[in-house]
Amino acid sequence: MNIQIFGTRKCNDTRKAQRFFSERGVQFHFKDISDKEQKITKGELENISKVISLEDLIDKDGKQFQKRNMQHMVFDYKAELLEDQLLFKTPIVRNGNKVTVGVCSEIWSDWIRESKNGNKIK
Repeated sequence: MNIQIFGTRKCNDTRKAQRFFSERGVQFHFKDISDKEQKITKGELENISKVISLEDLIDKDGKQFQKRNMQHMVFDYKAELLEDQLLFKTPIVRNGNKVTVGVCSEIWSDWIRESKNGNKIK
């Protein structure tokens, strides 16, 4: 398994994801998207958006979305997400070409179980 967790250190759900994998002895790579040096790249966003729509990646209930009054705007999802990464719903968890958004313990458990069984992830 090659787990990547995208989120922020302040996000409770991101910490839940980190704790989930840590408690099960699964190594992961964490990218704090609030750090300009660790932003989700254009290529990463393109790969993620093959599984999760760009619209579903934006946290429309989040502080940043509300702060910018984006509920009243028409905008390019991809451009806005690349420019202001605090708009992302978090955590975004990748396992190869599989992606989840938010806390998805059941799916993550399936990944771990399938990895231990040597089965290819569906």
